[in-house]
Amino acid sequence: MLCVISPAKKLAANPPRRLPLSSPRLLEDAAVLAKQLAALSPRELASLMSISDQLAQLNVARFQAWQADLEEHAGAALLTFTGDTYVGFDAAGLNDQNLAKAQDRVRILSGLYGLLRPLDGIHPYRLGMGCKLANPRGANLYDYWREGVTNLLKEDLRAVGSNTLVNLASQEYAQAIDQAALGARVITPRFLDAKNGKPPKMLQLYVKRARGMMARYMVETNAGASEALQGFDQLGYSFNPSLSKPDQPTFVRIH
Repeated sequence: MLCVISPAKKLAANPPRRLPLSSPRLLEDAAVLAKQLAALSPRELASLMSISDQLAQLNVARFQAWQADLEEHAGAALLTFTGDTYVGFDAAGLNDQNLAKAQDRVRILSGLYGLLRPLDGIHPYRLGMGCKLANPRGANLYDYWREGVTNLLKEDLRAVGSNTLVNLASQEYAQAIDQAALGARVITPRFLDAKNGKPPKMLQLYVKRARGMMARYMVETNAGASEALQGFDQLGYSFNPSLSKPDQPTFVRIH
């Protein structure tokens, strides 16, 4: 199976070099966006992305310095993102054999790069997939990326000999995939917390971390069928058959 995860806003300043970097496959498309964003003023970028003036100045400078090549300051995507999903995945603690395996089995959706493999070299950036940036292909980044992202996922599913995609991305990023055109089974796990006898619900902090842990679990266990996901038991979660659906396995943690 193949899985997709979201990127993160938090980035490592100097991600470690573990294995040779690969090149993002939609780099030419990313360069078009980077050039368009580099032409904006900090005030325009702050308004577009709803960020502070300080963050806008930083990211305008990033886009102006951005280059579509693999220079020394580029870092592997899986080691550059450091948000909760990546804390859960803990790529730094993965041995090189499994890190190479992740290259085949894990994909990262990205507002700037479209779709990344774990070892794709990236430059620091901030651009959410939900950003309403008018572009040559439409009114937003979904219009810009959906076809290219979906086609690459189709290729990657064929490469691993699977017809199942495990969606461990947020709703914002998962919408970049045209599931009808993908022509594959899409499984979206749920992670719920039950406290004080109340009905279980999603707690976003734990959900993000659990998604990263499940992506790593898939790599380390060579999960090849949806049933293999049911063995996931990290962070205190356990599979709950009564709350699950065929394409929505549900994991509950009781406090």
